[in-house]
Amino acid sequence: MPARTPTRTHRPATDTVEARLPWWAVALPALAFAALLLLIAEPGQAHAAAGDPAIGRLLGHILGLVPA
Repeated sequence: MPARTPTRTHRPATDTVEARLPWWAVALPALAFAALLLLIAEPGQAHAAAGDPAIGRLLGHILGLVPA
C-alpha cells in the first residue's frame, strides 16, 4: 500500500510580499545615525566648520530636540 502524501490546506498568496525584521534591525541603524549626528554636531566644531549659518542653526535645532 503506497503512503499518502500530505495535502496543503491553504495556498500562499502570490501577490503579497511579507518581510519581517527583528527589532534590532531597525533600532541599530537608527542609534548609529543618531550617534554619528551627535559626533558631527559638537557645538564648538559644528558652527566653525559650517560655511553656511543655516546649517549651524539646523544642527542647533536638531540638538535641541535630542534629549541629553
